[in-house]
Amino acid sequence: MTSPDPVLRQPPRRDTRDAAASERTPLSSVVLGSVLAALIGAFVGAVTTFTHRQYVPFGIVIGLAIVVLVLVGFRLIFGSRIVAGAAALGILGVSALLSLPGAGGSVLVVDGTLGYVWAFGPALIALLVLAWPRVPTRRTA
Repeated sequence: MTSPDPVLRQPPRRDTRDAAASERTPLSSVVLGSVLAALIGAFVGAVTTFTHRQYVPFGIVIGLAIVVLVLVGFRLIFGSRIVAGAAALGILGVSALLSLPGAGGSVLVVDGTLGYVWAFGPALIALLVLAWPRVPTRRTA
């Protein structure tokens, strides 16, 4: 009998299901991250809704930039659409709530160009950030 040629031997295959399972984020981390992201999103939505009309046009530009940075940051840090979606719901929910007329009829988001940009801008940003494909991670040896 001849022994098998060592060059033709192949290393044992790793089960890709086990590798994928070990890289998943635990459910408790996703739930806790989503709750915190929604609270942070609500805070960002409140602050930026109050300040979007200050220092025209810088207030709206800075407000939209903050929305982009928060959503992209959550998407990159957690690598999941769920946590970024929770932050987007917080931002959009509080922004929509503060857009409604108050008891005395006063409004924070006035009907006009800036109001429309603020009403649709964060929603469009959230849509783009959440729809963007997942960026593959680089593995170092």
